[in-house]
Amino acid sequence: MRFLHTADWHIGKKLHGYDLLEEQTDAFKQILAIAKDEQVDAIVIAGDLYDRSVPSVEAIEVFNRMIVEMNLQEKFPVLAISGNHDSSTRLETGGPWFIQSNFHLNTRLDQAFQPVEMENTQFFLLPYFEPISARLYFDNEEIRTIEQAMKEVITAMEKQFKPDMAHVLVSHFFVAGSEKSDSETKLMVGGLDTVPLSLLESFDYVALGHLHGKNALQAENARYSGSPLKFSLSEMNQKKGVWIVDTQVGETAFEFKEIQPLRDIVQIEGSFKELTAQQFYESFDCENYVHIQLTDRAVIPNMMNQLRQIYPRVIGVERLFGRELQQKRNETKKEIKALAPTELVGQFFSEVTGEELTQQQRVWIKDNLAELHQAERGK
Repeated sequence: MRFLHTADWHIGKKLHGYDLLEEQTDAFKQILAIAKDEQVDAIVIAGDLYDRSVPSVEAIEVFNRMIVEMNLQEKFPVLAISGNHDSSTRLETGGPWFIQSNFHLNTRLDQAFQPVEMENTQFFLLPYFEPISARLYFDNEEIRTIEQAMKEVITAMEKQFKPDMAHVLVSHFFVAGSEKSDSETKLMVGGLDTVPLSLLESFDYVALGHLHGKNALQAENARYSGSPLKFSLSEMNQKKGVWIVDTQVGETAFEFKEIQPLRDIVQIEGSFKELTAQQFYESFDCENYVHIQLTDRAVIPNMMNQLRQIYPRVIGVERLFGRELQQKRNETKKEIKALAPTELVGQFFSEVTGEELTQQQRVWIKDNLAELHQAERGK
């Protein structure tokens, strides 16, 4: 069987305040064209269909048009799951009749143990979940981490394996050894952060979502598709696209197909005079999203307005003068952003009280944050 693996569409996402719906529609058209050119039997979307749990009306309209064109008009079976940015409760609405058109959308953990069978392949659609969901489903109070949860989940899936079929897992989490970029939300609440790659060995292919670079994980049987668009400056040099996967029992092949951005993210460096000179800015597409590195030391009156007259999509301006101080500030910000929610609470607690959290207090914080996050996603 041949299928297309994509993920992290994040419909409705903005880039430094700029609307990306036009770019997302263009990327979808390219994905659909690849699906038709490659004559795939199905399209897999591994989570984060939307960028927010409560997407805008415009984002919903765009996604609905995509599904209609892909599934109803072009007749591609679609196998999708909810990601950490999606509201599983909202996405679940309509599920019972989606399946009638071969649109399989899993949003709950219990659905993952009923494989979707197509030709020679069993697809296990495992949506984003937190350890508390597995703790309740398996009635096991010992489950506190994603690793503990995934051991139970995969054991239950393996009981459904048919020996004469290939087995594909579709899911949305962070696999140990993967590399992140700045636009991804850390999955740390409730301990859902790392899944050992060794747990995935029984699958012929693992179609992953969450990380936005296709090279985030290099495994023989597992890949992140990456996002169709560049969502941050850290993704500037990434190639975006989809995987075309061919499954056979005991043997799987996959090939990356690149898509081109409607508007790219570029970085330019120079003095204000150089960057506003016609000879300079006519040398490339000013409609791109531009990050500017200025070499000037002097104050430039009305700088941003003048730059935006030439570069209408400026996503940031960095003064290279005094870079060491700025780098130090940026490093401090990155260190704070890198902390898990429980670590942030612990750091605040220590600064206020002068004491460290006890182990029991850490457990209470972790459990309550997980429940709050689950409640928020269910809205």
